[in-house]
Amino acid sequence: MIKVFVNGTFDILHVGHIQMLNFAKSQGHYLTVGIDCDSRVKNLKGSSRPINSEIERKFLLENLKSVDNVIIFKDDCELIDLIKNHDIMVKGSDYINQTIIGESVCKKLIFFDLVNGYSTSKKIQDIISR
Repeated sequence: MIKVFVNGTFDILHVGHIQMLNFAKSQGHYLTVGIDCDSRVKNLKGSSRPINSEIERKFLLENLKSVDNVIIFKDDCELIDLIKNHDIMVKGSDYINQTIIGESVCKKLIFFDLVNGYSTSKKIQDIISR
């Protein structure tokens, strides 16, 4: 069985997320999604984030047909341990030529071409602008 791993915040799910998760699942048999815990999101994205709690984000992802498992992680060490247990890691193409946590322990890294510039940050700005 080929195990695939994707990680991120997944704060407000959008079309780009769903397409990336569907792509990731198509690369293997079992898809695990690692999500940043709330305190990690706050540190990475700012005090106004996350919009949805880690429990809400986990629930939403668990209920997508492409996702087999969702794990909340707290730090880089936990993330690296998760990556070690998978055959493939999928990252968005915005990470090409950037430092990727766990890349050194990843068996195979595949980039997914981002769709029409979808991003949670843009979605939040669209909502605020209205």
